[in-house]
Amino acid sequence: MEEKILKAKKGMPMLFLILGLIGLSIFSFIFGAATIDNYGVIGAIPLVLGIVGIIGGIILFLGLKTLRPQEALVLTLFGKYTGTIREAGFYFVNPFSTAVNPAAQTRLGQSGDVDGGAAKINLGDGKSTTLNLGKKISLKVMTLNNSRQKVNDVLGNPVEIGIAVMWRVVDTSKAVFNVDNFKEYLSLQADSAVRNIVRIYPYDVAPGIDTTGDGEADEGSLRGSSAIVAERIREEIQSRVEEAGLEIIEARITYLAYAPEIAAVMLQRQQASAIIDARKMIVDGAVGMVEMALEKLNEKEIVDLDEERKAAMVSNLLVILCGSKDAQPIVNSGSLY
Repeated sequence: MEEKILKAKKGMPMLFLILGLIGLSIFSFIFGAATIDNYGVIGAIPLVLGIVGIIGGIILFLGLKTLRPQEALVLTLFGKYTGTIREAGFYFVNPFSTAVNPAAQTRLGQSGDVDGGAAKINLGDGKSTTLNLGKKISLKVMTLNNSRQKVNDVLGNPVEIGIAVMWRVVDTSKAVFNVDNFKEYLSLQADSAVRNIVRIYPYDVAPGIDTTGDGEADEGSLRGSSAIVAERIREEIQSRVEEAGLEIIEARITYLAYAPEIAAVMLQRQQASAIIDARKMIVDGAVGMVEMALEKLNEKEIVDLDEERKAAMVSNLLVILCGSKDAQPIVNSGSLY
């Protein structure tokens, strides 16, 4: 169902007209009550007209609607969709029209939702309740922050991930009539999209994993490619909520970590990998320094070393350069041989 913009009448002229009708009806009621004894049945006519006018004025008051900026009102008349009011202002509509918003009572985490005309009633003893007096739909950009999910990545490791989704309603008729509750629908589709995308990626870079679907292994990962993963999640959610009249503006990963049951083991693995990488770099540098030292000694012809002495020198230099503690020097006061 496509959205239809309803051009409602301005509310201020109707307000004065209703007030005038009620004032005239009150005068007619008082006049009829004062003259009914003198004129009998004829005198009861102003009395009846006054009562009817007062009741009619009260009913007409129900047709007055106020909208603030970035709010919309979806109206139906006896079950038929009549249109949506989107512009802020004071309007008059058919008093028998009904505002529809199945998600009026639903509040999403960290969502800047409108109150929909809700009134807070104090029940005493520190207790209160909320009475929903309207069913306005917010057109603002809102935030959905679902609870963290535990999902297995492509390697089967349990990962905890949380996302924040920025969204807004772009088609009020689809949001109201195509799904039962568009807020709960969005929350469910966001959870499903996160699971579908996260299971494609490893938490960290792993060999032989294809994360783009092109048939070739790449270096994509949840930790290293968070922007790409978030964009794929956004596209996945958007494709699912298109029929609900929602637009997904942005999706961001707000939390990412290994599940507690394997976090300690994975931390040790990362530490071991970091130590190996550091040691490899140290060894590469030490070998280069030893090679340079031998070349300089030969070039300057400072000393002529045989193979055994070169091996001893290389061993000593590697111990000094690669050791985790400072070496204690030993001064040789005798002959080199």
